Amino acid sequence: MTYSRPGAAPVRPRRARPSAGSGFRPLWIADAVSQSGSAVTLLALPLVAIGTLDATPFEAGLLVMSEYLAFLLIGLPAGAWVDRLPLRPLMVAGDLGRAVLLLSIPVAGWLGVLTLPQLYAVGFGMSVCTVFFDVAAQSALPQLVDGERLVQANVRLEATRNITQVGGPGLAGALVGALTAPVALVADALSYTVSALLVARVRPLAKQSGARPVTTLRADIAEGLRFVFGHPALRALTLAAAVSNLCGTVGASMLLVLLAGDLGLSPLLCGAVFTAEAVGGLIGSLLTRRIAAALGQGPAMCASLVVSALLWLLALPFYAADWRFAVAVVLQGLGWTAFMTFKISSVAYRQRLCPEPLMGRMTATFRFVVWGSMPVGALVGGMLGQHLGAGPALWAGALGELLAVVPLLLSPLRTARELPDGGQEPHDAPPPAHP
Repeated sequence: MTYSRPGAAPVRPRRARPSAGSGFRPLWIADAVSQSGSAVTLLALPLVAIGTLDATPFEAGLLVMSEYLAFLLIGLPAGAWVDRLPLRPLMVAGDLGRAVLLLSIPVAGWLGVLTLPQLYAVGFGMSVCTVFFDVAAQSALPQLVDGERLVQANVRLEATRNITQVGGPGLAGALVGALTAPVALVADALSYTVSALLVARVRPLAKQSGARPVTTLRADIAEGLRFVFGHPALRALTLAAAVSNLCGTVGASMLLVLLAGDLGLSPLLCGAVFTAEAVGGLIGSLLTRRIAAALGQGPAMCASLVVSALLWLLALPFYAADWRFAVAVVLQGLGWTAFMTFKISSVAYRQRLCPEPLMGRMTATFRFVVWGSMPVGALVGGMLGQHLGAGPALWAGALGELLAVVPLLLSPLRTARELPDGGQEPHDAPPPAHP
Protein backbone atom coordinates (compact mmCIF):
# COMPACT_ATOMS: atom_id res chain seq x y z
CA MET A 1 0.00 0.00 0.00
CA THR A 2 1.05 3.59 -0.62
CA TYR A 3 -0.39 6.88 0.58
CA SER A 4 -1.06 9.88 -1.62
CA ARG A 5 -0.68 12.35 1.29
CA PRO A 6 -0.70 12.30 5.11
CA GLY A 7 -4.08 11.13 6.39
CA ALA A 8 -5.30 9.91 3.00
CA ALA A 9 -7.01 6.58 2.53
CA PRO A 10 -4.59 3.86 1.43
CA VAL A 11 -4.56 3.19 -2.27
CA ARG A 12 -3.00 0.45 -4.29
CA PRO A 13 -0.03 1.23 -6.53
CA ARG A 14 -0.96 1.88 -10.15
CA ARG A 15 -1.03 -1.14 -12.41
CA ALA A 16 0.84 -1.06 -15.67
CA ARG A 17 -1.38 0.27 -18.43
CA PRO A 18 -1.36 -0.61 -22.09
CA SER A 19 0.01 2.11 -24.30
CA ALA A 20 -2.41 3.82 -26.63
CA GLY A 21 -3.91 0.59 -27.92
CA SER A 22 -7.30 -1.01 -28.41
CA GLY A 23 -8.85 0.60 -25.32
CA PHE A 24 -7.69 4.12 -26.11
CA ARG A 25 -8.43 4.05 -29.83
CA PRO A 26 -12.27 3.92 -29.77
CA LEU A 27 -12.32 6.62 -27.07
CA TRP A 28 -10.03 8.73 -29.24
CA ILE A 29 -12.21 8.25 -32.34
CA ALA A 30 -15.40 8.87 -30.36
CA ASP A 31 -13.99 12.14 -29.07
CA ALA A 32 -13.04 13.18 -32.61
CA VAL A 33 -16.55 12.45 -33.92
CA SER A 34 -18.36 14.30 -31.14
CA GLN A 35 -15.94 17.23 -31.38
CA SER A 36 -16.69 17.54 -35.10
CA GLY A 37 -20.36 18.02 -34.32
CA SER A 38 -19.65 20.26 -31.34
CA ALA A 39 -17.71 22.60 -33.63
CA VAL A 40 -20.99 23.12 -35.50
CA THR A 41 -22.93 23.79 -32.29
CA LEU A 42 -20.28 26.24 -31.10
CA LEU A 43 -21.45 28.59 -33.83
CA ALA A 44 -25.00 27.42 -34.49
CA LEU A 45 -26.47 27.53 -30.97
CA PRO A 46 -25.61 31.20 -30.25
CA LEU A 47 -26.80 32.13 -33.75
CA VAL A 48 -30.15 30.52 -32.98
CA ALA A 49 -30.45 32.92 -30.06
CA ILE A 50 -29.00 36.00 -31.79
CA GLY A 51 -30.33 35.53 -35.32
CA THR A 52 -33.52 33.49 -34.97
CA LEU A 53 -34.79 34.71 -31.58
CA ASP A 54 -33.24 38.24 -31.55
CA ALA A 55 -31.54 37.77 -28.18
CA THR A 56 -30.06 40.84 -26.48
CA PRO A 57 -26.40 40.77 -25.31
CA PHE A 58 -27.55 39.91 -21.79
CA GLU A 59 -29.77 37.08 -23.07
CA ALA A 60 -26.88 35.76 -25.17
CA GLY A 61 -24.71 35.81 -22.04
CA LEU A 62 -27.37 33.84 -20.17
CA LEU A 63 -27.26 31.16 -22.88
CA VAL A 64 -23.49 30.76 -22.47
CA MET A 65 -24.00 30.68 -18.70
CA SER A 66 -26.54 27.85 -19.00
CA GLU A 67 -24.06 25.81 -21.05
CA TYR A 68 -21.63 25.67 -18.09
CA LEU A 69 -23.96 26.01 -15.10
CA ALA A 70 -23.96 22.30 -14.17
CA PHE A 71 -20.22 22.42 -13.44
CA LEU A 72 -20.99 24.93 -10.71
CA LEU A 73 -24.14 23.25 -9.35
CA ILE A 74 -23.29 19.53 -9.45
CA GLY A 75 -19.59 19.43 -10.30
CA LEU A 76 -18.44 18.24 -6.86
CA PRO A 77 -20.96 15.43 -6.23
CA ALA A 78 -20.54 14.31 -9.85
CA GLY A 79 -16.92 13.40 -9.12
CA ALA A 80 -17.89 11.29 -6.12
CA TRP A 81 -20.64 9.57 -8.14
CA VAL A 82 -18.25 8.85 -11.02
CA ASP A 83 -15.81 7.19 -8.61
CA ARG A 84 -18.65 4.87 -7.49
CA LEU A 85 -20.15 4.00 -10.91
CA PRO A 86 -19.03 2.16 -14.06
CA LEU A 87 -17.37 4.62 -16.41
CA ARG A 88 -18.44 3.31 -19.81
CA PRO A 89 -22.25 3.42 -19.22
CA LEU A 90 -21.88 6.95 -17.84
CA MET A 91 -20.14 8.15 -21.00
CA VAL A 92 -22.66 6.42 -23.29
CA ALA A 93 -25.57 7.98 -21.38
CA GLY A 94 -23.90 11.41 -21.56
CA ASP A 95 -23.54 11.19 -25.34
CA LEU A 96 -27.11 9.98 -25.94
CA GLY A 97 -28.53 12.62 -23.59
CA ARG A 98 -26.80 15.39 -25.50
CA ALA A 99 -28.05 14.02 -28.82
CA VAL A 100 -31.68 14.04 -27.63
CA LEU A 101 -31.42 17.54 -26.20
CA LEU A 102 -29.97 19.00 -29.40
CA LEU A 103 -32.60 17.32 -31.58
CA SER A 104 -35.31 19.08 -29.56
CA ILE A 105 -34.26 22.44 -31.02
CA PRO A 106 -34.91 21.77 -34.74
CA VAL A 107 -38.11 19.91 -33.79
CA ALA A 108 -39.33 22.97 -31.86
CA GLY A 109 -38.26 25.16 -34.77
CA TRP A 110 -40.27 23.12 -37.25
CA LEU A 111 -43.31 23.30 -34.95
CA GLY A 112 -42.90 27.06 -34.50
CA VAL A 113 -42.60 26.88 -30.71
CA LEU A 114 -38.86 27.52 -30.22
CA THR A 115 -38.13 29.97 -27.37
CA LEU A 116 -35.15 31.29 -25.44
CA PRO A 117 -36.18 29.39 -22.27
CA GLN A 118 -35.94 26.16 -24.27
CA LEU A 119 -32.44 27.11 -25.41
CA TYR A 120 -31.47 27.75 -21.79
CA ALA A 121 -32.94 24.38 -20.75
CA VAL A 122 -31.07 22.59 -23.55
CA GLY A 123 -27.84 24.37 -22.66
CA PHE A 124 -28.18 23.41 -19.00
CA GLY A 125 -29.16 19.81 -19.80
CA MET A 126 -26.16 19.44 -22.06
CA SER A 127 -23.91 20.83 -19.35
CA VAL A 128 -25.21 18.14 -16.95
CA CYS A 129 -24.42 15.41 -19.49
CA THR A 130 -21.03 16.95 -20.19
CA VAL A 131 -20.13 17.06 -16.49
CA PHE A 132 -20.55 13.30 -16.15
CA PHE A 133 -19.06 12.44 -19.54
CA ASP A 134 -15.93 14.56 -19.10
CA VAL A 135 -15.21 13.49 -15.53
CA ALA A 136 -15.69 9.83 -16.50
CA ALA A 137 -13.52 10.21 -19.63
CA GLN A 138 -10.64 11.81 -17.74
CA SER A 139 -10.91 9.11 -15.08
CA ALA A 140 -10.87 6.44 -17.80
CA LEU A 141 -7.82 7.71 -19.67
CA PRO A 142 -5.22 6.61 -17.08
CA GLN A 143 -6.80 3.13 -17.18
CA LEU A 144 -6.27 2.96 -20.93
CA VAL A 145 -2.86 4.64 -21.27
CA ASP A 146 0.18 4.04 -19.07
CA GLY A 147 1.52 6.95 -17.02
CA GLU A 148 4.56 7.54 -19.21
CA ARG A 149 2.35 8.09 -22.25
CA LEU A 150 -0.30 10.32 -20.70
CA VAL A 151 1.17 13.51 -22.19
CA GLN A 152 1.30 11.85 -25.61
CA ALA A 153 -2.31 10.65 -25.27
CA ASN A 154 -3.49 14.12 -24.23
CA VAL A 155 -1.58 15.64 -27.14
CA ARG A 156 -3.29 13.20 -29.52
CA LEU A 157 -6.71 14.04 -28.11
CA GLU A 158 -6.10 17.78 -28.25
CA ALA A 159 -4.58 17.66 -31.73
CA THR A 160 -7.47 15.59 -33.04
CA ARG A 161 -10.02 17.93 -31.48
CA ASN A 162 -8.39 20.88 -33.18
CA ILE A 163 -8.16 19.06 -36.52
CA THR A 164 -11.89 18.31 -36.41
CA GLN A 165 -12.64 21.88 -35.38
CA VAL A 166 -10.65 23.37 -38.26
CA GLY A 167 -13.42 22.55 -40.72
CA GLY A 168 -16.27 22.52 -38.20
CA PRO A 169 -16.96 26.24 -37.89
CA GLY A 170 -16.65 26.73 -41.64
CA LEU A 171 -19.07 23.86 -42.17
CA ALA A 172 -21.33 25.37 -39.50
CA GLY A 173 -21.32 28.70 -41.31
CA ALA A 174 -22.28 27.01 -44.55
CA LEU A 175 -24.98 24.89 -42.88
CA VAL A 176 -26.45 27.85 -41.01
CA GLY A 177 -26.50 29.91 -44.19
CA ALA A 178 -28.13 27.15 -46.21
CA LEU A 179 -30.36 25.38 -43.67
CA THR A 180 -30.77 27.85 -40.73
CA ALA A 181 -29.09 27.47 -37.38
CA PRO A 182 -31.64 25.12 -35.72
CA VAL A 183 -31.37 22.56 -38.52
CA ALA A 184 -27.56 22.71 -38.45
CA LEU A 185 -27.69 21.36 -34.88
CA VAL A 186 -28.86 18.01 -36.26
CA ALA A 187 -25.25 17.36 -37.33
CA ASP A 188 -24.04 17.60 -33.74
CA ALA A 189 -26.85 15.37 -32.48
CA LEU A 190 -25.82 12.70 -34.98
CA SER A 191 -22.19 13.01 -33.93
CA TYR A 192 -23.06 12.34 -30.29
CA THR A 193 -25.01 9.24 -31.33
CA VAL A 194 -22.03 7.87 -33.25
CA SER A 195 -19.77 8.74 -30.32
CA ALA A 196 -21.98 6.73 -27.96
CA LEU A 197 -21.69 3.68 -30.20
CA LEU A 198 -17.90 3.99 -30.23
CA VAL A 199 -17.60 4.55 -26.47
CA ALA A 200 -19.59 1.36 -25.92
CA ARG A 201 -16.68 -0.51 -27.54
CA VAL A 202 -13.99 0.87 -25.22
CA ARG A 203 -12.10 -2.06 -23.66
CA PRO A 204 -10.68 -2.66 -21.13
CA LEU A 205 -12.53 -0.33 -18.79
CA ALA A 206 -13.60 -1.32 -15.31
CA LYS A 207 -14.34 0.18 -11.96
CA GLN A 208 -11.37 1.41 -9.96
CA SER A 209 -9.22 -1.38 -8.53
CA GLY A 210 -9.05 -2.21 -4.88
CA ALA A 211 -11.73 -2.22 -2.22
CA ARG A 212 -12.80 1.19 -0.98
CA PRO A 213 -14.28 1.71 2.46
CA VAL A 214 -17.95 2.66 2.50
CA THR A 215 -18.06 6.43 2.92
CA THR A 216 -20.63 9.17 2.63
CA LEU A 217 -20.96 11.39 -0.41
CA ARG A 218 -19.99 14.37 1.73
CA ALA A 219 -16.79 12.64 2.89
CA ASP A 220 -15.87 11.74 -0.69
CA ILE A 221 -16.36 15.34 -1.84
CA ALA A 222 -14.31 16.64 1.09
CA GLU A 223 -11.46 14.25 0.29
CA GLY A 224 -11.34 15.48 -3.30
CA LEU A 225 -11.26 19.11 -2.13
CA ARG A 226 -8.49 18.39 0.37
CA PHE A 227 -6.41 16.59 -2.23
CA VAL A 228 -6.60 19.41 -4.79
CA PHE A 229 -6.28 22.40 -2.47
CA GLY A 230 -3.84 20.72 -0.11
CA HIS A 231 -1.27 20.29 -2.87
CA PRO A 232 0.56 23.56 -3.70
CA ALA A 233 1.02 22.87 -7.40
CA LEU A 234 -2.48 21.46 -7.95
CA ARG A 235 -3.94 24.44 -6.11
CA ALA A 236 -1.98 26.82 -8.32
CA LEU A 237 -3.05 25.06 -11.53
CA THR A 238 -6.67 25.12 -10.43
CA LEU A 239 -6.67 28.81 -9.56
CA ALA A 240 -4.78 29.77 -12.73
CA ALA A 241 -7.21 27.86 -14.93
CA ALA A 242 -10.18 29.32 -13.03
CA VAL A 243 -9.02 32.90 -13.57
CA SER A 244 -8.32 32.17 -17.24
CA ASN A 245 -11.75 30.59 -17.78
CA LEU A 246 -13.59 33.28 -15.82
CA CYS A 247 -12.06 36.13 -17.79
CA GLY A 248 -12.01 34.23 -21.07
CA THR A 249 -15.75 33.56 -20.84
CA VAL A 250 -16.44 37.24 -20.15
CA GLY A 251 -15.14 37.93 -23.65
CA ALA A 252 -16.22 34.71 -25.34
CA SER A 253 -19.85 35.23 -24.35
CA MET A 254 -19.85 38.49 -26.30
CA LEU A 255 -17.71 37.46 -29.28
CA LEU A 256 -20.60 36.44 -31.54
CA VAL A 257 -22.63 39.41 -30.33
CA LEU A 258 -19.81 41.59 -31.66
CA LEU A 259 -19.29 39.63 -34.89
CA ALA A 260 -22.85 38.79 -35.93
CA GLY A 261 -24.66 41.61 -34.13
CA ASP A 262 -22.50 44.75 -34.07
CA LEU A 263 -20.37 44.06 -37.17
CA GLY A 264 -23.06 42.21 -39.14
CA LEU A 265 -20.66 39.55 -40.39
CA SER A 266 -21.97 36.47 -42.19
CA PRO A 267 -22.06 33.07 -40.46
CA LEU A 268 -19.16 31.99 -42.68
CA LEU A 269 -16.94 34.86 -41.48
CA CYS A 270 -17.99 34.28 -37.87
CA GLY A 271 -16.94 30.66 -38.30
CA ALA A 272 -13.54 31.80 -39.56
CA VAL A 273 -12.65 33.02 -36.07
CA PHE A 274 -13.30 29.60 -34.55
CA THR A 275 -11.49 27.90 -37.41
CA ALA A 276 -8.44 30.07 -36.69
CA GLU A 277 -8.64 29.12 -33.02
CA ALA A 278 -8.73 25.44 -33.97
CA VAL A 279 -5.77 25.77 -36.35
CA GLY A 280 -3.83 27.63 -33.68
CA GLY A 281 -4.75 25.02 -31.10
CA LEU A 282 -3.62 22.22 -33.43
CA ILE A 283 -0.25 23.84 -34.00
CA GLY A 284 0.11 24.54 -30.30
CA SER A 285 -0.72 20.95 -29.34
CA LEU A 286 1.98 19.67 -31.70
CA LEU A 287 4.54 22.09 -30.24
CA THR A 288 3.69 21.53 -26.56
CA ARG A 289 6.22 18.79 -25.82
CA ARG A 290 9.06 20.68 -27.49
CA ILE A 291 8.23 23.92 -25.71
CA ALA A 292 7.96 22.18 -22.34
CA ALA A 293 11.24 20.33 -22.93
CA ALA A 294 13.03 23.55 -23.87
CA LEU A 295 11.71 25.77 -21.06
CA GLY A 296 10.73 23.22 -18.42
CA GLN A 297 7.14 22.30 -17.62
CA GLY A 298 6.45 25.07 -15.11
CA PRO A 299 8.09 27.98 -16.95
CA ALA A 300 6.45 26.82 -20.18
CA MET A 301 3.00 26.96 -18.59
CA CYS A 302 3.70 30.44 -17.19
CA ALA A 303 4.88 31.70 -20.58
CA SER A 304 1.87 30.08 -22.25
CA LEU A 305 -0.61 32.07 -20.16
CA VAL A 306 1.17 35.41 -20.56
CA VAL A 307 1.83 35.17 -24.31
CA SER A 308 -1.70 33.97 -25.14
CA ALA A 309 -3.28 36.83 -23.16
CA LEU A 310 -1.09 39.41 -24.89
CA LEU A 311 -1.95 38.05 -28.34
CA TRP A 312 -5.69 38.17 -27.59
CA LEU A 313 -5.31 41.76 -26.41
CA LEU A 314 -3.51 42.65 -29.64
CA ALA A 315 -6.34 41.11 -31.68
CA LEU A 316 -9.15 43.25 -30.26
CA PRO A 317 -8.43 46.58 -32.05
CA PHE A 318 -8.53 44.75 -35.39
CA TYR A 319 -12.07 43.38 -35.10
CA ALA A 320 -13.81 45.43 -37.79
CA ALA A 321 -15.86 44.76 -40.93
CA ASP A 322 -12.92 45.36 -43.30
CA TRP A 323 -9.37 44.08 -43.99
CA ARG A 324 -8.46 44.40 -40.29
CA PHE A 325 -10.68 41.43 -39.54
CA ALA A 326 -8.10 39.12 -41.16
CA VAL A 327 -5.41 40.41 -38.79
CA ALA A 328 -7.68 39.83 -35.79
CA VAL A 329 -8.36 36.26 -36.92
CA VAL A 330 -4.64 35.48 -37.23
CA LEU A 331 -3.83 36.94 -33.80
CA GLN A 332 -6.75 35.06 -32.25
CA GLY A 333 -5.38 31.82 -33.68
CA LEU A 334 -1.85 32.54 -32.47
CA GLY A 335 -3.21 33.14 -28.98
CA TRP A 336 -4.58 29.59 -28.97
CA THR A 337 -1.25 28.28 -30.26
CA ALA A 338 0.39 29.74 -27.17
CA PHE A 339 -2.36 28.64 -24.77
CA MET A 340 -2.14 24.91 -25.66
CA THR A 341 1.08 24.41 -23.66
CA PHE A 342 -0.70 25.33 -20.43
CA LYS A 343 -3.86 23.41 -21.31
CA ILE A 344 -2.20 20.11 -22.23
CA SER A 345 0.58 20.16 -19.64
CA SER A 346 -1.79 20.94 -16.78
CA VAL A 347 -4.08 18.02 -17.68
CA ALA A 348 -1.18 15.57 -17.89
CA TYR A 349 0.20 16.88 -14.59
CA ARG A 350 -3.07 16.26 -12.76
CA GLN A 351 -3.55 12.79 -14.25
CA ARG A 352 -0.05 11.62 -13.37
CA LEU A 353 -0.18 12.97 -9.85
CA CYS A 354 -3.56 11.63 -8.77
CA PRO A 355 -4.09 8.06 -7.47
CA GLU A 356 -6.80 6.06 -9.25
CA PRO A 357 -9.46 6.00 -6.50
CA LEU A 358 -9.37 9.81 -6.30
CA MET A 359 -9.31 10.46 -10.05
CA GLY A 360 -13.02 11.23 -10.45
CA ARG A 361 -13.14 13.46 -7.39
CA MET A 362 -9.93 15.26 -8.33
CA THR A 363 -11.24 15.89 -11.85
CA ALA A 364 -14.64 17.00 -10.58
CA THR A 365 -13.08 19.35 -8.00
CA PHE A 366 -10.94 20.89 -10.71
CA ARG A 367 -13.92 21.19 -13.07
CA PHE A 368 -16.12 22.59 -10.30
CA VAL A 369 -13.73 25.47 -9.71
CA VAL A 370 -12.46 25.96 -13.26
CA TRP A 371 -15.58 25.32 -15.31
CA GLY A 372 -17.79 26.62 -12.52
CA SER A 373 -16.17 30.01 -13.06
CA MET A 374 -17.46 30.08 -16.64
CA PRO A 375 -21.17 30.69 -15.96
CA VAL A 376 -20.07 33.52 -13.67
CA GLY A 377 -17.90 34.92 -16.46
CA ALA A 378 -20.74 34.59 -18.98
CA LEU A 379 -23.12 36.41 -16.64
CA VAL A 380 -20.59 39.20 -16.10
CA GLY A 381 -19.95 39.36 -19.85
CA GLY A 382 -23.65 39.60 -20.57
CA MET A 383 -24.11 42.45 -18.10
CA LEU A 384 -21.06 44.32 -19.44
CA GLY A 385 -22.24 43.77 -23.00
CA GLN A 386 -25.74 44.98 -22.20
CA HIS A 387 -24.61 48.19 -20.50
CA LEU A 388 -21.23 48.98 -22.12
CA GLY A 389 -21.29 47.05 -25.38
CA ALA A 390 -19.68 43.84 -26.64
CA GLY A 391 -16.34 45.53 -27.38
CA PRO A 392 -15.67 46.74 -23.80
CA ALA A 393 -16.67 43.31 -22.48
CA LEU A 394 -14.06 41.69 -24.71
CA TRP A 395 -11.41 44.13 -23.48
CA ALA A 396 -12.28 43.42 -19.84
CA GLY A 397 -11.98 39.69 -20.39
CA ALA A 398 -8.68 39.87 -22.25
CA LEU A 399 -7.09 42.13 -19.62
CA GLY A 400 -8.22 39.77 -16.88
CA GLU A 401 -6.51 36.85 -18.67
CA LEU A 402 -3.15 38.41 -17.78
CA LEU A 403 -3.86 37.70 -14.10
CA ALA A 404 -4.10 33.94 -14.66
CA VAL A 405 -0.34 33.49 -14.40
CA VAL A 406 -0.16 34.91 -10.85
CA PRO A 407 -1.04 31.65 -9.00
CA LEU A 408 1.67 29.80 -10.96
CA LEU A 409 4.29 32.42 -10.17
CA LEU A 410 3.51 32.05 -6.46
CA SER A 411 3.83 28.24 -6.53
CA PRO A 412 6.58 25.61 -6.95
CA LEU A 413 5.54 25.33 -10.60
CA ARG A 414 7.33 28.59 -11.31
CA THR A 415 10.63 26.71 -11.66
CA ALA A 416 9.51 23.08 -12.05
CA ARG A 417 11.31 21.36 -14.91
CA GLU A 418 9.49 18.01 -15.13
CA LEU A 419 6.08 16.46 -14.69
CA PRO A 420 5.93 14.48 -11.43
CA ASP A 421 5.14 10.84 -10.94
CA GLY A 422 2.27 10.02 -8.58
CA GLY A 423 2.67 11.66 -5.19
CA GLN A 424 5.79 13.67 -6.08
CA GLU A 425 6.17 17.41 -5.90
CA PRO A 426 7.43 19.27 -8.97
CA HIS A 427 11.18 19.64 -8.91
CA ASP A 428 14.01 21.41 -10.65
CA ALA A 429 15.48 18.44 -12.50
CA PRO A 430 17.00 19.02 -15.96
CA PRO A 431 14.66 18.56 -18.90
CA PRO A 432 14.51 15.14 -20.57
CA ALA A 433 17.02 14.53 -23.33
CA HIS A 434 14.29 13.66 -25.85
CA PRO A 435 10.99 15.58 -25.91
